[in-house]
Amino acid sequence: MTESPDLRLFVNIDHVATVRQARRTDEPDPVRAAVLVELAGADGITVHLRADRRHIQDRDVRVLAETLRTPMNLELATVEEIVAIGLEVRPAQITVVPETREEITTEGGLDLATDEAVDRVRAVVDRFREIGTRTSLFIDPERSAIDASVRVGADAVELHTGEYANARTTEERDLQIERLVRATEEARARGLDVHAGHGLTYENVAPVAAIPEIEELNIGHSMMSRAILVGLETAVIDMRQILDRARP
Repeated sequence: MTESPDLRLFVNIDHVATVRQARRTDEPDPVRAAVLVELAGADGITVHLRADRRHIQDRDVRVLAETLRTPMNLELATVEEIVAIGLEVRPAQITVVPETREEITTEGGLDLATDEAVDRVRAVVDRFREIGTRTSLFIDPERSAIDASVRVGADAVELHTGEYANARTTEERDLQIERLVRATEEARARGLDVHAGHGLTYENVAPVAAIPEIEELNIGHSMMSRAILVGLETAVIDMRQILDRARP
């Protein structure tokens, strides 16, 4: 039996910037927050530089690239302006995500149903591969999306856990976990590393963390919400303990 990989915790700090941008001031600084998150034991930092700049700003990405001691996972859409900044800062990892201006947050995985869509994403992935950046695609846990991710040539996929997080009954949650397990096994069989994220909280993360071949979780809103009440260090430590119990 193949040994399960260690489970990395990447903390998304976008909503530190959300609070700052509410007043268009200079605090709280997501860069300072990232340092505290690292010191508390996170394995990496995730930020999403959106085209509308609703939270993370260009300056944040550039300073984080110079400051972080853990890997930065830069989430980005296939928008040339954003891709150019990513190529400039050379993050350890990018995750290509869908993006629309109307959404409150990312609503689903990439639409890779057409050759045109696959080619567009592949062109971005190829550019980052040339500079040595690891590449991941945010996808729904479906075989067709995994097939398209293989065609793109990504190193990894991040499975969208939103439908699991939004399930309201035990039966629904169990069905969504089974779906995530199947997708994880399929992706690994196709040579892709597997990450997961979206809507994960302290209350619902354990069953996802227990899926043996998932090797990275990206969690943001729930952790920043708890940090407001208990502080960033405690928020990270609490989540890390849950993950360690789920993946002994």
